[in-house]
Amino acid sequence: MDLLDLKKLVDELVLQPQESEWLEFKHNFHSAEEIGQRIAALSNSACILNKDYGYLVFGIEDGTQNVVGTTFKAKSHKAKGSEELELWLAHRLNPRIDFQIYEFDYDQKHISLFIIPAAKTQPVEFLHQAYIRLGSYTKKLNDFPEKQAKIWRNTGKPYELELAKDNLSASDVIRLLSTETYFDLMKIPYPSDQKGVIQKLIEDDVVVKIHSKYAVTNLGALLLAKELKDFETVDRKSVRVIVYKGANKVETEREQIGSKGYAIGFEGMVNWINGQLPANEEIGKALRTESRMYPEIAIRELVGNLLIHQDLSSKGFPMIEIFKDRIEFTNPGVPIVNPDRFIDSYNSRNDKLADLMRRMGFCEEKGSGMDKVFFYNELYQLPPINVLVVEDKTRVTIYSYKTLNELDKKEKIRACYQHACLKYVSNDKMTNQSLRDRFKIEDHNAAIASRIIKDALADEVIKLEDPESNSRKYAKYIPFWA
Repeated sequence: MDLLDLKKLVDELVLQPQESEWLEFKHNFHSAEEIGQRIAALSNSACILNKDYGYLVFGIEDGTQNVVGTTFKAKSHKAKGSEELELWLAHRLNPRIDFQIYEFDYDQKHISLFIIPAAKTQPVEFLHQAYIRLGSYTKKLNDFPEKQAKIWRNTGKPYELELAKDNLSASDVIRLLSTETYFDLMKIPYPSDQKGVIQKLIEDDVVVKIHSKYAVTNLGALLLAKELKDFETVDRKSVRVIVYKGANKVETEREQIGSKGYAIGFEGMVNWINGQLPANEEIGKALRTESRMYPEIAIRELVGNLLIHQDLSSKGFPMIEIFKDRIEFTNPGVPIVNPDRFIDSYNSRNDKLADLMRRMGFCEEKGSGMDKVFFYNELYQLPPINVLVVEDKTRVTIYSYKTLNELDKKEKIRACYQHACLKYVSNDKMTNQSLRDRFKIEDHNAAIASRIIKDALADEVIKLEDPESNSRKYAKYIPFWA
């Protein structure tokens, strides 16, 4: 940090109402042990309060918070014998944390400033003892088990909240991110000044303030980067869309690689994908109209789910491959929901990303997106959706139209299971009649539906709602997990 930034930071700190769990003022040096305890306590308390840093400032009068200066020269002070204080402290903190010491003059008054990162992997100890701040007092952490538990919960910071680029000014943030897109999608007026813009981005964890500067989080870069390549941590998260000429990967027709944040490029990407898909021509009473082979709302939801549910910690990238007879949506990572339960279950490994994308209107409310995908897939009379986990990746495949006779036995069983799931989550039950409706089977061919149900029962993917009923004509069926 340069001198101007350090002075700005001091100005902001002394404007705090008083000392707190993450901030302590001192006039002069008392002991090296006291500083070690304070570093551990401020680090742990910053973690509890979801602050990135704590601060220990020498040269500020406690109570008045006036800048009075200090005789304490932290960088050159010797702790024991000839060992420098900074090294002495570092060797006695566990785990070692990268605290920084700055010495400078503020209006001709000397300041020694300790900037202390929040605990990240476990509570920070000094000489084998962890400390915590209660107001302006330093206490042993072991005496407060509920706070100790909170540190352990908070130390696993999700990928979305890690920093993509730091040491930025407000104008840097606005230059790198499409802030207009954020306010447009959130349907709120654009603030009249930079401060208002940045404050709103901070509220949604798109930006964090660090000392007197700002940082863009991975969440902010993923969604709002004008150019993903400006952020090394997310550059490889851009979406690849590949169109193949046939039903295999032998010949590529065209390829698109997303270069902007998801929020900026989402609509364009969905429209581009739909533009590559075949359409069926329908002849109405007066006009010829085109109906997409695949339901556009399902494509939109599948793209949204591809982005939301990817394993962001993986080196892989989301990919959409369009073949003559199918579309494959592949994202890095093994799903945290059993693939058989995609219709009725919801759990996201990227809660911040999922929440913000929903609030921006890119996908359905929590838990309903995949239900809609399966519903419209049935409505369009398409083969059952297939979900596979291959080589630490999750692949969801939606297929173009096939007649019932063109489906193999496994596909018919999977379609039957998915139909039973959709009925169940709609507070209804599958019957022979409802399955005939799903496949457009004529009433005189009811035995075909009966055979599919019999195979699904044998495969144990569905079960009778009432096992004791002897009626097969009016039998109702539910998923195996119901």
